[in-house]
Amino acid sequence: MAELENRTYDEIRVGDRATATQILTEKDIRLFAAMSGDVSAAYFDEDYAQSSTFQDVVGRGMWGVSLISAVLGTQLPGPGAVYVSQDLEFLRPVRLGDEISVSVVVREKLEDNKVVFDCRCLNQNGDAVIVGDVVVLAPKQKIRRPLTERPKAFVYEHGERLAALIENAGAGAPIRTGVVHPVNKISMEGVARAVEKNLIVPILIGPKQKIEAAAEEAEFDLQMVEIMDAPHSHAAAAQAVALAREGDLDALMKGALHTDEVMSEVVSPDRGIRTERRISHVYVMDTPAYHKLLFITDAAINIAPDLDDKRDIVQNAIDVATALGVPTPKAAILSAVETVYPKLRSTLDAAALCKMADRGQIRGGLIDGPLAFDNAVSKTAAAAKGLESAVAGDADILVAPDLEAGNMLAKELDYLAGAVAAGIVLGARIPIILTSRAEGATPRMAASAIAKLIHNRSAAS
Repeated sequence: MAELENRTYDEIRVGDRATATQILTEKDIRLFAAMSGDVSAAYFDEDYAQSSTFQDVVGRGMWGVSLISAVLGTQLPGPGAVYVSQDLEFLRPVRLGDEISVSVVVREKLEDNKVVFDCRCLNQNGDAVIVGDVVVLAPKQKIRRPLTERPKAFVYEHGERLAALIENAGAGAPIRTGVVHPVNKISMEGVARAVEKNLIVPILIGPKQKIEAAAEEAEFDLQMVEIMDAPHSHAAAAQAVALAREGDLDALMKGALHTDEVMSEVVSPDRGIRTERRISHVYVMDTPAYHKLLFITDAAINIAPDLDDKRDIVQNAIDVATALGVPTPKAAILSAVETVYPKLRSTLDAAALCKMADRGQIRGGLIDGPLAFDNAVSKTAAAAKGLESAVAGDADILVAPDLEAGNMLAKELDYLAGAVAAGIVLGARIPIILTSRAEGATPRMAASAIAKLIHNRSAAS
């Protein structure tokens, strides 16, 4: 195991040096501002930062000082060092994307274990950003300790992975999407942003006057947008599904109406767009504390799915994850425990689903269960219980035992863990963009991106 080892006062020599390099990202700015309490425009308004003098953005240079402190505290002198004083000059601003190289060089050894360091921070062009002296109280005793991982920190509700997904999905032609009853500002803003990102070509279906009023409120120009007038939400849903049944749409998007109004038309035996596959919902969740996207299913449609239903629910989720670039999605079948317990039906279903995957009845992913939630997402928890599994601790997909469990899990992550969620429905002839009426533009854009990627993968197969 790698170790941190300090340099005592007696071991330090004039001329000794240590270095480090780091790139300034937006996350660094936000985290530093959160720690320091400085939320000035110099941190968060890049236009202001770019146009102002370096004195106005010198606050970002304090991030460079934190790098100097990190080098002194971990390398030279290392553990046990105490930062005493500094005399630093800020010569240039530090801007987003700058690569800052830090060097500390021992200039002088003073009495009482004090050491003076020449410190310099250079940007990627070799220009000095920060120069000056730092006085450190060097340790007297030798310290060796295991090198621990850098603590993980995150900014809540940022949705970086979903933002990257939206950008990546912008390539290629947008998909023709029927937007059902978009009669309020928030749903229209989602449409507008999806159009800006080249994700959809919208066909707006609903009361024309209300649609136009919502577009005006959202500042969305309808000049080049097709509107299909429908008297109310039920009629809009029926009209949209009819277009999908005729092959005129690549996707559907729920606007300002209840989910069951849309889905009742989708699943109608006479006029719907069902396939042989069970229809199910997948939340694609960007949770800051987890190391990748999480796919949670089913949290919106199937109330108490039986084993056949769950087979399709798992397959739909695998198909979504695969369309988003996960080569072999890992699906954890959730329960309260990680062993098969005859009185707990979810454990029996989990065992059966694993065997169905072994027999090729579920394809394209790795499946394990039953797994409790902690074992599904934490390698530490899985190891503590002696679980040897390629899925445990590294799941892509979390399959809930029923809608209540799935819905509570998804909303807990959304509202308490800083997650950003995008909802999509599979099992119909076309993907259905299904987000909560309370969701903002980013989840709607992300769901549109997911629908486009699913459509493109289906068209290519």
